[in-house]
Amino acid sequence: MLLDERPLPRAKPCGGGMAASVQNWFPFDLTPAVDRVIDQVRFTWCLEDPVIADLPGEAPFWIVRRDALDGYLADQAGREGAERLEGHAVREACRDGDGWQLTLSGPEGERHLKCRRLVLAHGSHGTLARQLGVGDPRPRLASALAVEVEGAVSEPQTARFEFGLVKHGFCWCFPRHGGYSIGVGTFLGQSDGDYNAVLEQLLPDLGLKADAGERRRWPLRVWNGHHPLHRPGVVVIGDAASLADPFLAEGLRPALLSGLRAAEAVDRDLAGDSDALGGYTAAMRREWGESMSWGRRIGQVFYRFPKVGYQLGIKRPTAPRRIAQILSGEMGYGDIAQRVIRRLGGGLLGVKS
Repeated sequence: MLLDERPLPRAKPCGGGMAASVQNWFPFDLTPAVDRVIDQVRFTWCLEDPVIADLPGEAPFWIVRRDALDGYLADQAGREGAERLEGHAVREACRDGDGWQLTLSGPEGERHLKCRRLVLAHGSHGTLARQLGVGDPRPRLASALAVEVEGAVSEPQTARFEFGLVKHGFCWCFPRHGGYSIGVGTFLGQSDGDYNAVLEQLLPDLGLKADAGERRRWPLRVWNGHHPLHRPGVVVIGDAASLADPFLAEGLRPALLSGLRAAEAVDRDLAGDSDALGGYTAAMRREWGESMSWGRRIGQVFYRFPKVGYQLGIKRPTAPRRIAQILSGEMGYGDIAQRVIRRLGGGLLGVKS
């Protein structure tokens, strides 16, 4: 059963960038949910000093609308036999033998359900993961603002990343049908800047009005260490598991990866493998967490000294290709971390001298 407090599809604050390589995880075609195929990335510092990189044909980047993607995946689950119960919130989850008893609230009032296993996918705002003791007990929240802007798109196959306008963070601008999905995020400490002032500079550079767009602030739970993603009878996935990339803010790929690995683990667990749910935590540490531990270190150095990071990191001839490979899953941060940190550290010593 797929439980959701509000009906799908619905809009969510999300840039919508996703590696096309996630298609390999699914037995059905994802392209009906794809809005744009990105083949070029443009990096800037204070809207100038651009670095432009063509993405390799074997690893394109997709832009999806979360309402379309989430609704499409839920429809596919329904076709495979999943029951959908929307408009009901889980207010309490209590162990009931080997399974769970759930207390729900909805239009008809309170009701109760029993289930054998729980998969928690309640995003950044939900509290069940903390209550049941799975995931990061003290999640680190990056500050972010999501903006949906309608208007003409000048370069429909180009994703933009702007590193100079935001202290300790960056802006991303992804083209979509009929406009842009734009984000402004702070990834080191708390935001102490005016995101609207940032947009007043960014939006005109895209040919848009400075006050355009529907704006929503939301917390982004970024990866901040290895934590158990399971307990007996329960696993946590996606944003609820604090899996977002602490350097580039990527959240969709780890959400889908964790959903896949959790499904495999629950299947084995129900078949009698007592170690299966622990195997899920181990798999996510191996396939995602180990790379993110290096990504966090890179982000801590880069966002403290972003101008040096841009000059010595982004502007290197190989950097855009490496970023594309990381976003596509071809590489992890561990493959480049020591070289990047050493290079940035050497650059900072040069600045200080």
